[in-house]
Amino acid sequence: MKLVIAVTGASGSIYAQRLLDEIDRSKQVKECHVVLSTHAAEVAATELGAKGLQIPKGMKVHGDKTMQVPFASGSAKFEAMAIVPCSMGTLGRIAHGYSDGTIARSADVFLKEKRKLILVPRETPWNLVQARNVVTLLEAGAVMLPAIPSFYGRPKTVEEVADTVVARVLDHLGLSNELVKRWKSGEGEKE
Repeated sequence: MKLVIAVTGASGSIYAQRLLDEIDRSKQVKECHVVLSTHAAEVAATELGAKGLQIPKGMKVHGDKTMQVPFASGSAKFEAMAIVPCSMGTLGRIAHGYSDGTIARSADVFLKEKRKLILVPRETPWNLVQARNVVTLLEAGAVMLPAIPSFYGRPKTVEEVADTVVARVLDHLGLSNELVKRWKSGEGEKE
């Protein structure tokens, strides 16, 4: 499997870090490209500490101001793209086809090629413009997976709380994971 993971400057860097770590462990992923928005590193350093986002070795890293990446073309065969976290500004640009950078252009390609595109917005509350942008992307075929943790598995750490969202992203990417307790017969037991 070939993936693209984009990280924007929205709060929620822990989701990106946990996702990249799990993808790195996965034997199902052959190639993973990481695209960082202009403010992604700054926000990650604030939220994760001075070292910021730690991108696993072997993953190819790109900035948001280049089109010299294979996944910005429909002729390249990538299975899925996830934007984690996804700022509402990025979401709005994608919804309106404003492909001003690598992230928005690549998302546009994934939509037009009918490939899996997962957006993980973290902002709340939404205004009406943002809600309409979400609907536009749902209608275009994107998977909208807001960073809304679940608690029935009784997570005990911040990482475990974040993993309830990351596990859902992995599920939608089609990657096996054992990050969280799955819902089963009301007990929150692992399947």
